Amino acid sequence: MKKLVKSIFAVAVAMTLASCAGLGTVAGTGALYTDLAQGEMVTANTLGSKVGTSEAVSYLGLIATGDASIQTAARSAGIKKISHVDSKKSSILGIINTHTTVVYGE
Repeated sequence: MKKLVKSIFAVAVAMTLASCAGLGTVAGTGALYTDLAQGEMVTANTLGSKVGTSEAVSYLGLIATGDASIQTAARSAGIKKISHVDSKKSSILGIINTHTTVVYGE
C-alpha cells in the first residue's frame, strides 16, 4: 500500500511539473513559489470605481474547481462597463495553484 501511495504521489508531482497543470504566466512559474499579477485586457472605457474578482483553484493538477471568468468577476461587483482586466496567479510547490481574475469598471 505504501508503494502505491508513493507511486501516485510521484505521478502527480511529475504531471504538475511537466504539463500545463500549473500556471502559465508572462514571467514563468517558480518551482517553489509563484505570486504574480499581470494585465490581461484593456478597453476604451474610462477607469471605473468598481472592482470585481473571481477565482479558480487547482490541487496537484488533479482537481480543479472554481470560476475565474471575466463575466463572474464583473457580476460580483455589478460592473456593466469594463475598463480593464488583470489576473493574479499563485502557486505553492505546484501543489496549490490559484488563478484570480480582477475586473475594473462601472
